Amino acid sequence: MKMIFGFVAILAAGAATAVAQSVDEEIAQRIAPVGSTCMQGDECAAAAAAPAAAGGGARSGEDIFNASCNTCHGAGIAGAPKFGDAGAWAPRIAQGMDTLYTHALNGFNAMPAKGLCMDCSEDEVKAAVDYMVENSK
Repeated sequence: MKMIFGFVAILAAGAATAVAQSVDEEIAQRIAPVGSTCMQGDECAAAAAAPAAAGGGARSGEDIFNASCNTCHGAGIAGAPKFGDAGAWAPRIAQGMDTLYTHALNGFNAMPAKGLCMDCSEDEVKAAVDYMVENSK
């Protein structure tokens, strides 16, 4: 009889250990961070940039405009010159493309840097500016 109680005690202790370990793993999964931060220069930065290139390289100016710029430049929000409005674009174009690129990349007045397209490269932002200028003459 002692042997049976000993065997049951060993099984119970083993089951309790397994349950405790399972609970610990579940808790660890629930409190684990959702994501991580990748800073420029870290190994993960190259991997983070890869999805944009995987889509066939740089996106066109029209793609960037439709994805980011159209929000404000489509409706003229916060003083943004409307797409296709030659009168609104003429004084800006007269300042030169370098000025337009600088404003688009660094922000100007109510416009945030890169128009909040943080995954856009400098060349893609410039292509979007070119697209807007070409369609607003």
